[in-house]
Amino acid sequence: MAELEDSFLAEIDELSDYEEAGLEENAGNYEVAMDMSDFETLKSDDDLDTVSKLQKTQRYADIIHKVEDALSKDSYLTMSEDDPLYKLIVDCNQLSVDIENEIVTVHGFIRFKYRLRFPELESLVHHAIEYASVVKQIGDEKDLTLVPLKGLSASTIISFLLTASTTKGKPLPDNVLQKTLEACDRATELDSALKKILGFVETKMGCIAPNLSAIVGSSVAAKLMATAGGLSGLAKMPSCNVQVLGQKRKNLSTATSQSRVGYLEQTEIFQSTPPGLRKQAIKLLAGKSTLAARVDACRGDPLGTNGKALREEIQNKIDKLQE
Repeated sequence: MAELEDSFLAEIDELSDYEEAGLEENAGNYEVAMDMSDFETLKSDDDLDTVSKLQKTQRYADIIHKVEDALSKDSYLTMSEDDPLYKLIVDCNQLSVDIENEIVTVHGFIRFKYRLRFPELESLVHHAIEYASVVKQIGDEKDLTLVPLKGLSASTIISFLLTASTTKGKPLPDNVLQKTLEACDRATELDSALKKILGFVETKMGCIAPNLSAIVGSSVAAKLMATAGGLSGLAKMPSCNVQVLGQKRKNLSTATSQSRVGYLEQTEIFQSTPPGLRKQAIKLLAGKSTLAARVDACRGDPLGTNGKALREEIQNKIDKLQE
């Protein structure tokens, strides 16, 4: 184990500097800059199903059904990649990524349709689910001061009310409003399904990848595995590739750029690290995560002792850099 770690640390030292251009600093799940050009071809009579199809697929229905069934059963203490439950977790990991992307798509649809009614809203409420909730609450209410605005912070509510008094929005045609509200319902349903899947996966990650989970947390561990094609795929992946898993870029040179933070940037360690040290932190996280995945892949430490030690080592190195 010591030799493996030493060789891997040597690999980390040779990594090029981490490129941060175009990436968001926070890890908001759905606060993604949507490329609205994808929706410019929509017409007022277009249905949500023209851009959002995941919920209608048999794969989606099957996985949700299996998750609900598995949630009613006891957990395993350990789990191999031959276990049917392991395959379900891998499927859940991939579906969770697809659901997140679908929520972004639905969010874009809602924004496109609702801009006529309240064009300033998207600059006030950035999170997809919050935006859908506010749109649902407003509907076509003419007096926006009567909207309850449940779930928003006090500062956002104040900004909302100030903006609402001067908005240039116009009433929506009934058919457009109805389709917009249906899209809000779909966003909420997708978010509920995502929470159910992630809740299930996170309860099982301790059985599959206890060491990786100890470093990055169950949620991030699940996303890393999903993108890498399973635990074995992640264990074989170079750390320089692990550190960029989850990033998504498109037309960064244009105003319609789309970006998403990498999964390791969603970890507690990264978020608590001062901005000036995050390049070093991300390289440490990637290297140690790959080591932990290799330990988990060979079932070398089911209690996650190595993972806890590696996490402590990362934290100690970051603390030392701050001295």
